[in-house]
Amino acid sequence: MLILLSNYLNRYKSRKKYQHYSLPQERITCTKCVELMKVLLPLCSILLNKLFVKKLFLLDGMALIYRAYFALSKVPRLTSYGLNTGAIMGFTNTLLDVLKNQTPSHIAVVFDTAAPTNRHLEFEAYKANRQEMPEDLSKSIPYIFKLVEGFNIPVITMDGYEADDIIGTLAKQAEKEGFTVYCMTPDKDFGQLVSENIFIYKPARMGNGAEIQGVPEILEKWEINDVSQVIDILGLWGDAVDNIPGIPGIGEKTAKKLIQEFGSVEEIIANSHKLKGKQQENVVNYAEQGLISKKLATILLDVPVTLDEKQLQVGAPNRDILEPLFAELEFRTLGKRVFGEDFALGENTEKKASGQMDLFATQQPTTITQTEDIIPAASIDPNTTIKDTEHTYVLVDEPEEIKELATLLSKQKQFCFDTESTGVDPLLADIVGLSFSFEKGKAYYVPTPADKAEALRIVNYFKPIFEDTAIQKIGQNLKYDILLLSRYNVRVQGELFDTMLAHYLIDPDTRHGMDILSETYLGYTPISITELIGNKGKNQGTMRDVPIELAKDYAAEDADITWQLYETFAPLLSDTATKELAENVEFPLVYVLSEMEKNGVKINIDTLKVFSQSLESDIVALENRIYEKTGVQFNIASPKQLGEVLFDKLKLDPKAKKTKTGQYKTGEDVLLALANKSDIVQDILDFRQYQKLKSTYVDALPNLINPETGLIHTSYNQAVAATGRLSSTNPNLQNIPIRTEKGREVRKAFVPRSENHTILSADYSQIELRIMAELSQDENMLEAFTLGHDIHKATAARVYNVALEEVTPDQRRNAKAVNFGIIYGQSAFGLSQSLGISRREAAEIIDQYFTQYNGIRDYMSQAVESAKEKGYAETILKRRRYLRDINSANMTVRGFAERNAINAPIQGSAADMIKIAMIQIQKDIEDQKLTGKMIMQVHDELVFDVPLNEVETFKQIITDRMTNAIDLRVPIEIEIGEGPNWLAAH
Repeated sequence: MLILLSNYLNRYKSRKKYQHYSLPQERITCTKCVELMKVLLPLCSILLNKLFVKKLFLLDGMALIYRAYFALSKVPRLTSYGLNTGAIMGFTNTLLDVLKNQTPSHIAVVFDTAAPTNRHLEFEAYKANRQEMPEDLSKSIPYIFKLVEGFNIPVITMDGYEADDIIGTLAKQAEKEGFTVYCMTPDKDFGQLVSENIFIYKPARMGNGAEIQGVPEILEKWEINDVSQVIDILGLWGDAVDNIPGIPGIGEKTAKKLIQEFGSVEEIIANSHKLKGKQQENVVNYAEQGLISKKLATILLDVPVTLDEKQLQVGAPNRDILEPLFAELEFRTLGKRVFGEDFALGENTEKKASGQMDLFATQQPTTITQTEDIIPAASIDPNTTIKDTEHTYVLVDEPEEIKELATLLSKQKQFCFDTESTGVDPLLADIVGLSFSFEKGKAYYVPTPADKAEALRIVNYFKPIFEDTAIQKIGQNLKYDILLLSRYNVRVQGELFDTMLAHYLIDPDTRHGMDILSETYLGYTPISITELIGNKGKNQGTMRDVPIELAKDYAAEDADITWQLYETFAPLLSDTATKELAENVEFPLVYVLSEMEKNGVKINIDTLKVFSQSLESDIVALENRIYEKTGVQFNIASPKQLGEVLFDKLKLDPKAKKTKTGQYKTGEDVLLALANKSDIVQDILDFRQYQKLKSTYVDALPNLINPETGLIHTSYNQAVAATGRLSSTNPNLQNIPIRTEKGREVRKAFVPRSENHTILSADYSQIELRIMAELSQDENMLEAFTLGHDIHKATAARVYNVALEEVTPDQRRNAKAVNFGIIYGQSAFGLSQSLGISRREAAEIIDQYFTQYNGIRDYMSQAVESAKEKGYAETILKRRRYLRDINSANMTVRGFAERNAINAPIQGSAADMIKIAMIQIQKDIEDQKLTGKMIMQVHDELVFDVPLNEVETFKQIITDRMTNAIDLRVPIEIEIGEGPNWLAAH
């Protein structure tokens, strides 16, 4: 055994310098020796690494901060006083990962300074395209400096030199002193620095481990023979981020090919006669630019900075600095990770919540009350996966085991479940398996065979517990599972808790997928579905193709993680005052939407065919008319060609704006502004409308018919619009045009399912204006609605100071524009543009409007002030819309948030109202055992397919439930239409 230890030491000395040496592979026959070696060798490894390795990590500070900021920008972490700590959190996790797992002996963080460098002096446009640092990121920088100081890590900067140059110089100096050096950066330029002892270390991200690149990796990645040729490729290719121009027409692939052939930028220029065509022309004409670009891309190795080994030694963290810093940043779990279970936020957080910030005098306090308890940050190691987490996932595939599991579940007050299936459409897919969990770290997976009858037999074991109203069902996107189970004669019942919807209420503006929620709130990266079935596309498999053990882990993990998210989100709903909204609106609505999707709607294909032919004729006629008027044939659907015709040939706008790529902007807003200058523009707008109608709806709808039911089953999305409104896909019912005659024609194809049925359409009348009257309690507007006046006419009478009967059509039109414009924060300029009047006249109309409706003016002011204080706006039912830019120093950004503060309570309350009506109507349909069905929801409208003998019953139910969904002072009115198709009923 002593000989083996000696061999181990010799091998250690000759190891690759970027690897630790581990347990030797020799066979040891002595059992006791084996056990002893298992203990001794790891200890030896740790000791030798500590004693002999000089391992230096040089962190590219700003690159890592930006990386952390944008990686977490979709799920911002806000403290109780409004600071976005995403960049700080991400940077800290990265730093801890290195300190813990890479055990460096020496470390430093290197930053740029604001001072110009030689690159800026020699090439004025260098980094000129860099966007200004985001406001919330700039506020994070002082905290990160303090954090680095708290870990006793030196920060190195030097005016006149970039961080790249400082790192390059120190790396080469350290190599000479026997160090193994890791340049920690996501920057591709650092490939030119690698050597036998210098490596690039790319931190772990999105569940992937850290990547170490040495000479072989760089040579392979860049397809070169010498790492110095990285500089040549960058010189040719350029760098859009740093505004290094390169040589036009040469991208990454071409640059690699040319360097393989000629070896360097200089040799390519010298041999330009061997090149052909445009490439030769560009190399000759831009030779100097290519040489300048190469110089700009070259990392300097002679910065006047000296390696100080003693200063760079890794030391213990400074608790006196870090503990109050973590408390201020509200890093609960992170603090415990560094300091142990005795870490607590203490009184520090309370001080900060009141706006007293003592660490940085330059940091301006705000008064937002969104806390980490409401939207907590994940302080756990983001690389935690199934491989290094304790868990018990049980495969249940024997009849007796299945019965035992069903019995066990029947005894629970609640359980989490998930389904695995063969596709994304629950009304066409088959079940592959069921997974269950009711305890953290423990889950069960029940596979089902492809044979439908056998699968149904297994599902039937669980049918009683799914249909047990006393057991709460927990899941992620439960609507899918409920619809899928309905194909197996299972009607899920009981209270629901949907983690996707819970998070939607807790933090509506971010993503709600299980993987991102797990990474954000649990610090755990689930198994990726693409690892099992491949990437999306025709070659993607299904869960049926996955080996049972892998499927078991994936499915059980889903149930386990969802259970853990439930345990996390349940208290957060109370903290955000959205628990009642979840329990009374969003969760019950899942059952309603499931039923509506299953109900489907019938489409008259012949109607669509006739309409398609009509549209085709109209499109051809418009096309010919446009060619005739412009005097040239071109691709009208091409923005580039259209812009050239409108602005170069016809000169419709001498100040026409262009995109970043240099082509004219021809969006709908641009064309609408030009419509009064030429009738050609209106023809183009009609051409676009007809083409979109034909491709998006008229020709597409028949392809969406379910082959099993013969109906279209749209999919409703509860967790998309932050306002609370529903959206739909396949087809998108919300976007079917209604304001144009041609657009309305699409609705003619939506018909009842039989001759003795009819379509009912129930629509709220001016619901957003009524809710604005309710929220503002403006007496004049409330009076107009109470007396049943035409609100736009009543508004015009007040604004223009005329009698109600004397209001002209133009005055009513202007008043209508103001009524709806006010809801969306329209300015005098916006109103003047929409009405075609002067800005002065528009301003006078708005001033008079607020004089007559001062309650609305007060509501708008109070809504903004409340949002600035709280950090969010809320509806009548306490649905929150977080407005993280409400206190921004940027006037444009802040203005957008202020408009949302006014509008979100109005739109959100309207959304809540129709959702409650839907829940109550569906309950009445079931309680009264009616055969009519609710089949569509579009904005403020509900559509029903009803037998003729149930029409009057439905009208009574609909009127009662829609008008009384929420108890309001303002009277609510609805309009109900009836007809042989949706258009006739609307």
